[in-house]
Amino acid sequence: MLFLGTFLTRLEYLQIQKGEAFLNRSENNVLEKQIIFSDRGIIYDRNMIELAWNKKEVNIPIAIRTYLAPGFSHLLGYVSYPMQDKAGNYWQSEFIGKDGLEKQYNELLKGQNGSKIVEIDARKEIHSENIVNAPKRGTDIITTIDSRIQTELHTLIKNLAQSNFFTGGVGILIDIRNGEILASVSFPEYDSEILSLGQDTKKIESYLNDKRKVFLDRTISGLYTPGSIVKPFFAFGALVEGIIDPYKKILSTGSISIPNPYFPDQKTVFKDWKAHGWVDMREALAVSSDVYFYEIGGGFEEQKGMGIVNIEKYAKLFGIGEKTGIDLPDEKGGVIPSPLWKIKNFNGELWRIGDTYHTAIGQYGFQVTPMEMTRAVSAMANYGSLVTPHYILGDIEKEKNILKIDFKKEYFDVVHEGMRQSVLVGTSSLLNVSYVQVAAKTGTAQLGVNKNKVNSWIIGFFPYENPQYAFSIMMEAGPSSNSVGASSIMRQLLDWMSINTPEYF
Repeated sequence: MLFLGTFLTRLEYLQIQKGEAFLNRSENNVLEKQIIFSDRGIIYDRNMIELAWNKKEVNIPIAIRTYLAPGFSHLLGYVSYPMQDKAGNYWQSEFIGKDGLEKQYNELLKGQNGSKIVEIDARKEIHSENIVNAPKRGTDIITTIDSRIQTELHTLIKNLAQSNFFTGGVGILIDIRNGEILASVSFPEYDSEILSLGQDTKKIESYLNDKRKVFLDRTISGLYTPGSIVKPFFAFGALVEGIIDPYKKILSTGSISIPNPYFPDQKTVFKDWKAHGWVDMREALAVSSDVYFYEIGGGFEEQKGMGIVNIEKYAKLFGIGEKTGIDLPDEKGGVIPSPLWKIKNFNGELWRIGDTYHTAIGQYGFQVTPMEMTRAVSAMANYGSLVTPHYILGDIEKEKNILKIDFKKEYFDVVHEGMRQSVLVGTSSLLNVSYVQVAAKTGTAQLGVNKNKVNSWIIGFFPYENPQYAFSIMMEAGPSSNSVGASSIMRQLLDWMSINTPEYF
């Protein structure tokens, strides 16, 4: 009787006292299937410092993607958020990586959304909800990047670009043993969070109108005249081809002259950047003699030259002019001038010896990406292993993808010694520091008809006796009158690393 009384009392409450209210609720409430957004995977540096993560916001159903900044935008990229129509329905229900590692590894990072059934009344108030499918969190990735070095290198490049009127700059540091990239800076950069949210239209418009090409990842998509940084690879080729003995000296009086094909009574002059006197191969690399490389590249009087076919051959042997296979979207391959290239680009014009001379010193139509040159100098440093640059720590597939340049060790040694002399007594002397032995090669590539702008380069490796890391620094389109360039960036970075990350020495 007690149980029956309780039941009838409850029934009277539901059917009579609250009957009308529950009738309205049953007629007006609806069941909706709603998305439970998955958390995107976190991107870490090699020391487990967060580079990209998710930040929960009050009253926002999805987490805000947050990035370590500045200095990481081109590397990390940005995302497109889930999007709704005016009725509140999601026509894009997931985060989508739009650039950088966010795009390259989107399938790993994105996870899988869940869903729930929600009871909602006419006033959009929730009365109940039940999870149907639980969301699956995205996979975290650990990169090869050392965020400490990346941050410092970005600061140095940014400061020099702004103070000395360079359009932009690039800095790359790589482990020559396996292709792990420790730092990869492209300046100028965008703000990843601003692009992801898409709300600051004025800022985004300023990016689009910036003549410095803010969206260009200069490390893998920027094509630049290399200048003298290609000389070590052509010195190597000349040794392999038996063009010259490394001890033979060539005289640089400041230029060489050959008959003018259009005016036989006149001479065509090819200038060195200064008169160097008698130099052998090591000295020519150290002081960056253009005359020496004119002669071993194209030949002059009694000195035989490699010729443009071999110049192209040895550039490509070190991966110059080709994509590296790096794990980032939109990589470009460089351009090595050749007779066929000239025919296509200059209305059928014939190739001339002067074109070979200019190509041998990294001018004319020569274009490379900084990542290509980093990979090339890595192969020079490690005695012929052309590694695949990559950003994921422990990427076995990339680390096994190595091409072998199988020539005598003594050829590599000659080039190493020339690059070391460049630091001790030559054009790279700014890197002659006490705490680590460095080998390097500078380059100054003239730009434009008036040649009033230059790309300032330095490539190299350290420690000299047991090479482990290679680097490329390029400061883009600065005034030719500048006395400060890429070498100063690398010197400041080495000084900083000697105090803050001495383990790399």
